[in-house]
Amino acid sequence: METQNVSDMIEQYLKNILQEHQHIEIRRAEIAQQFDVVPSQINYVIKTRFTIQNGYLVESKRGGGGYIRIAKVRLLEDNQVLDLLIAAIGTTVSQHDAIAVVQSLFEDKLISPREASLILSTIDKDTLRIHDTQTENAMRARILIGILNRLRFKS
Repeated sequence: METQNVSDMIEQYLKNILQEHQHIEIRRAEIAQQFDVVPSQINYVIKTRFTIQNGYLVESKRGGGGYIRIAKVRLLEDNQVLDLLIAAIGTTVSQHDAIAVVQSLFEDKLISPREASLILSTIDKDTLRIHDTQTENAMRARILIGILNRLRFKS
């Protein structure tokens, strides 16, 4: 039997709740206690698995009545979300993060499987074949931002 790591279990737990609700508000300490982990483990999962690149907006409020709100967003329903995604990409983007963006576009049915495959082929490190990681990541960001800007006008 294959075992999941705790981060995967926490991610799946939160995603299961998000399937039934538009957004969720959690208390970091409560989730940590439920999974018998330290609260920083919850931070790690949220920071790495619930990013704008993956199609999530995260808002947090610290303090006694603090919470973390996670919302699944459809990337092109609101140009502001698209602007946030472009800002998150910035001037450079790793192949890992770029794949997450394409996956979100595909999951939100904004691109077809064929379009996703073509985009992934275009941004792949073997296709770009630039032997300078910084330049490669900059080129990948420009390609992705160009695609995202073109999707603004998708009918």
